[in-house]
Amino acid sequence: MKIPKPLAHWATLATLLFTAAPFAAHAQDKKPVSPAEMNYQAGTSPLGEVPMYQSANPKAPKMTQTEFELGRKTYFERCAGCHGVLRKGATGKPLTPDLTIDKGTEYLKVFIAYGSPAGMPNWLTSGEMDEKTVDVMARYIQQDPPVPPEFGMAQMKATWKVIVPPAQRPTKKMNSYNIENIFSTTLRDTGEVALIDGDTKKIISIVKTGYAVHISRTSASGRYLFVIGRDAKINMIDLWMATPDNVAEVRIGLEARSVDTSKYKGRSGDYTDKLAIAGAYWPPQFVIMKGDTLEPVKIVSTRGMVVGTQEYHPEPRVASIVASHFKPEFVVNVKETGKTLMVDYTNLDALKVTEIGSAPFLHDGGWDSSKRYFMVAANQSNKISVIDAKDGKLAALVDVGKIPHPGRGANFIHPKFGPVWSTGHLGDETIALIGTDPVKHKAYAFKKVADLKGQGGGALFIKSHPKSQHLYSDTPLNPDAKISQSIAVYDIKNLDKGYTVLPIGEWAGLSDDGAKRVVQPEFNKAGDEVWFAVWSAKDKQSALVVVDDKTLKLKAVIKDPRLITPTGHFNIYNTQHDVY
Repeated sequence: MKIPKPLAHWATLATLLFTAAPFAAHAQDKKPVSPAEMNYQAGTSPLGEVPMYQSANPKAPKMTQTEFELGRKTYFERCAGCHGVLRKGATGKPLTPDLTIDKGTEYLKVFIAYGSPAGMPNWLTSGEMDEKTVDVMARYIQQDPPVPPEFGMAQMKATWKVIVPPAQRPTKKMNSYNIENIFSTTLRDTGEVALIDGDTKKIISIVKTGYAVHISRTSASGRYLFVIGRDAKINMIDLWMATPDNVAEVRIGLEARSVDTSKYKGRSGDYTDKLAIAGAYWPPQFVIMKGDTLEPVKIVSTRGMVVGTQEYHPEPRVASIVASHFKPEFVVNVKETGKTLMVDYTNLDALKVTEIGSAPFLHDGGWDSSKRYFMVAANQSNKISVIDAKDGKLAALVDVGKIPHPGRGANFIHPKFGPVWSTGHLGDETIALIGTDPVKHKAYAFKKVADLKGQGGGALFIKSHPKSQHLYSDTPLNPDAKISQSIAVYDIKNLDKGYTVLPIGEWAGLSDDGAKRVVQPEFNKAGDEVWFAVWSAKDKQSALVVVDDKTLKLKAVIKDPRLITPTGHFNIYNTQHDVY
């Protein structure tokens, strides 16, 4: 490749990248990052818009206030997902001044511009940054990192709103919708969710929410829908209203990903809809709230020691949270420390937390078919951690492919191995199957029993259904448009024959040149339809595509100018009952 003249002197300097230790040596210890991984890690953080105090390090190069602001915004948009809010290192290496100042501005420019085979993206030559921004970033990471503000009870209470008090809400369902077959579809870039009637395929309402809703969760009763945006705003939607809408909201931090509600009903009491819980990326904490109003009641920090190394980590992010079916507990998975916290919610004044260590960078996961074992991806460790929710212990730690990202995963009955749970991967083309039956299929329990070959890396979600004979896997972050715009489908009874490709992006029939990335298969309640989001940019047309699960033929396309950047979508019944 011919290098443009403005970059020629940097190309000469690029040979410096791996001549200096320990900075370069540390980088070489990490595995190469694929375009799919880079796209996943470099998502915009809401912290880029949060005012922070920035001190100037006297040993670092000078910067203007304008340059500080550009550096801070760029860092949280592009870098914080890998290197951490405080630059202490997460999935990427640390970028603190004690490491960066000694390297110097020119060295860092090369590193940022060209990347490295060890994992650093090539921000300049990829076109993601210009020369000015690279120069600013090289100087910015030599400065002391700004610290975002904490977010405690006073700040939460200031954002808490009860829009419709419980006493003023309907006492019975006030609409004719088949609530169990409603879909909640995230409209990522507009800060909304679309509630869609799964029977008629019509939009019921567009509900204002936080920015970039990450997940939707149904309450145990099925009446309420809880959604959380990346800006840590939770919205509580009453599905009994004539037109379902917000009845309460609160912010539990500055950046977040997870929310759920209490589900246990048994000898220890009935906690149906009594409590809600949410976990934050910043500050690193989880919050327990009243289930009918979202009033925050209990905040618990997750700062602490990393499994294995026993080193202190200042910002362990809360990733996935689920409610146990066996005990009055929440299962809270903490990313950087590699710990799963079993939070007993029977007495919030004397909170009991059982700590289960497995492997760092716990992220997403789902229940096995018995709902006893929670299968959570330790994605940068390339493992699946199996948490026994009944006995409160680590049942197994299973080696899988590169950077597992299951979403909730997919359960089905394998002809040989019996019940299995499955995950796709961001970093390779495999789909791992793990046995989950320690009684009737003990020899295969909590072992990787098979690898299926998929279309490629960049998979985010995998899905099946108890009434389906198919397994679906998306690949929206794959750099190949043909792959990112399609779905791989497997016949569960004949997995050896490989997959069938469904051209979902093509079936959407969109008229412009949008990305048309196909993401997150989701079944309807009956298990005879599979819904897909066809996701393009904010200024491009997007759609939802519905496929007949029996025939694998196109059944419907949902187009509407209000469907802007649809990403995740969640069927009310399946979400309520953990069906996947």
